[in-house]
Amino acid sequence: MFRPIIKFTADFAPILIFFVIYLGNNNNLKLAIPPFIVATLISLIITYFLEKKISLIPLTSGILIGLFGGLTLYFDNKIFFYMKPTIINILFAGVLFFGKYFTDKPLLKIAFNNKLNLKNEGWSKLNHYWISFFLFVAILNEIIWRTQCPENEIFWVNFKVWGLLPLTIFFTASTIPIMNKYKLE
Repeated sequence: MFRPIIKFTADFAPILIFFVIYLGNNNNLKLAIPPFIVATLISLIITYFLEKKISLIPLTSGILIGLFGGLTLYFDNKIFFYMKPTIINILFAGVLFFGKYFTDKPLLKIAFNNKLNLKNEGWSKLNHYWISFFLFVAILNEIIWRTQCPENEIFWVNFKVWGLLPLTIFFTASTIPIMNKYKLE
């Protein structure tokens, strides 16, 4: 009963912690990054204990959060952190694009852990949609951080926290008709 609540909290607590600490310390990105990294690590540990595994996407995101957060702090250069969403999304798009050359199954099917039962054409369409979405988000992040930071860093932080999540939810919901159309009985 509490498992879904714990999982939901573990998934969203790191970004919420980041945002609260960022705003509570006069928009200080460097003070918000260490707790964000620690909260992400704790989130991955909680996920592992709940599910006895960590999916590739959260694991990759967690590694890149630690890497780019660490580079930002070590080099005292926020650009590493601004570019993190771009690199993550390009990486995911690239993995989906090139994945078809390394596996017989569509990578999305593997990522969904066979929880969706779709025709191959449906998996192919979903794969292309997600590649397009990841590239769109990467480009959007680049436009926003390059036009808003460092003078208006709060705009980028708000976009990252409150813009990307609804955009991702909306996009995911927009794929439901494809999943319904290609669902295997």
